[in-house]
Amino acid sequence: MSLVKKSTIVRAKFSALKATFRVLERAAPNVGGALALRLWCTPRHARPAAAGTPGTRRRITVHGGEVLTETWGEGPTVYLAHGWGGHRGQLAGLVDPLVAAGCRVVTFDALSHGESGPGALGPDRSTLPEFAAVLTAVVAESGPAHGIVAHSMGGTAAALAVLDGVRASRLALVAPVAEPIGQTAEFAKALGFGERVHAAMLRRLRRLVGRPLTDFDIPARAAGRADLPPLLVVHDVKDREVAHANGAAIAESWPGARLVTTEGLGHRRVLADQDVLRAVIGFVTAHEPAAAR
Repeated sequence: MSLVKKSTIVRAKFSALKATFRVLERAAPNVGGALALRLWCTPRHARPAAAGTPGTRRRITVHGGEVLTETWGEGPTVYLAHGWGGHRGQLAGLVDPLVAAGCRVVTFDALSHGESGPGALGPDRSTLPEFAAVLTAVVAESGPAHGIVAHSMGGTAAALAVLDGVRASRLALVAPVAEPIGQTAEFAKALGFGERVHAAMLRRLRRLVGRPLTDFDIPARAAGRADLPPLLVVHDVKDREVAHANGAAIAESWPGARLVTTEGLGHRRVLADQDVLRAVIGFVTAHEPAAAR
């Protein structure tokens, strides 16, 4: 199938979906909320990157699902967490330099991502709390975290896990989402549904995750905490998927955090930029206290 034809089909399906939501907004907002939540919990999966040097693969069970982990090297452990719809290979550029710096590196595919099994919602569907639960379980299984490096929604999950009690000496977040529930308003705008469907979606989401949605507001929860690890946030000012304001808000609220702003790297190329990689590696391998912003 040509790219032009495929693009036309995608646009047609999207237009039909928006039309469906307009009808549901008026006639059946609860049905619309269920459909919206299903779409919200269904990531678009990135293609796996070319594999680097293979590590030691292991499978662990998390909430009844099978999670694939991969480990390299010896020394203080640094965990790498991919983003929503991603896979462990997206942070592969950090593996060899961290091992060369004397670290043990552990990556993993979240449930319903990469080579891991399906999560609680079934194949190809997940939630932010499930992401955080996977990271928490991997750390519990693989040993104390000297550092955690995480991208995008994986960064939000890592921050959530730390705020909920996972201990890490250092945390580096690349293009993180500050307050995912707020993103649902943009989601609603993109799909063309209004306040009634949106409210129904949030009610269902609250029941699904089993905790207040305010728990996922990272800046609000981090503000004033004295027990959090040093934090580095890297975010591109021209990121079109997760606005730079997200990373800035987390860095502003997290005591002692440092914000590195890039320009022109977007949401994904930032993971391959050599200056970014050096900054992240230097931060997570440091042993002295991090300087405040």
